[in-house]
Amino acid sequence: MSLEIDAVLDRRKLRSKLTFWRLGALILLAIAIIAALAAAGAFSGVGQNRAHIARVPITGMITEDRALIKMIDGIATNDAVKGVVLSIDSPGGTTVGGEAIFEAVRRLAEKKPVAASVGTLAASAGYMIASASDHVVARRSSIVGSIGVIFQYPQASELLDKIGIKIKEIKSSPLKAEPSPFHVPPPGAEQVIEELIDDSYNWFVDLVTDRRPLTRAQVLVLADGRVFSGDRGLKEKLVDALGGEEVAKAWLVKEKGLDENLKIIDWKPQRPQSGLLFGSAGLKYLSGDKIDLNDLDLNTLPGIIPRRIFLDGLLSIWQN
Repeated sequence: MSLEIDAVLDRRKLRSKLTFWRLGALILLAIAIIAALAAAGAFSGVGQNRAHIARVPITGMITEDRALIKMIDGIATNDAVKGVVLSIDSPGGTTVGGEAIFEAVRRLAEKKPVAASVGTLAASAGYMIASASDHVVARRSSIVGSIGVIFQYPQASELLDKIGIKIKEIKSSPLKAEPSPFHVPPPGAEQVIEELIDDSYNWFVDLVTDRRPLTRAQVLVLADGRVFSGDRGLKEKLVDALGGEEVAKAWLVKEKGLDENLKIIDWKPQRPQSGLLFGSAGLKYLSGDKIDLNDLDLNTLPGIIPRRIFLDGLLSIWQN
């Protein structure tokens, strides 16, 4: 009889352990599902249906981010959004990317009051975007400015000569695909690039002149590529106030009549390919398929592969 009782007790203990591990597995599965949904932006809309101030992140290397631009355009037509704070922390990026996001912010500002809150830095294309707002706030130790344009290309002709490699070219004209990293630029090649840079630089200067309380002559003095602290930026009128996001919100309340009880809620671009192992590209790799570079979401790569290697053409970037 005692053996039967022991057997029953053992079975009960076993069932209890199995129940515990099954419950643990279900909890872990639920956590994994929630994390996956969060990574996919499933919860990004929580709270966005009631009146609020939208926080829009402008961070990292700037490119022509279609998901971000689409989100900004969506905010402009959302009745629940009463105002916007751009949360900027960027060294800049491509000039085209800065221009595209600048224009999106200006479209937004036609319908909603927009302030910019600068974190560590808003340099080059980052500052370009900040200037698109109606009010720029920065910390005393923030970095702003670096108004200018740069074009870079490697020059490996001496190395190729040393290792005995010659690159042969047949092209329609001497300036096609110049300057080249494989040989010394022919006469006129660098002048063409300088003219291109001058055009973009003058456009950048005119843009800042239009957006800031400065004359073009004053902007030209500041637009020599240098960066400024937020404190100095305030003195030079590149910045409107010192402080953080709370100062930006206070301006929206005082100057634009927003309710001071409005909460600031995060908005994040919807990136269907973001997530574990670069999303769809990672799934293709795990299933043994070949990966197309177009499947990669560059916004998931910083920290693993430097974003600068994906940039091409004219840059508006502060290279520290």
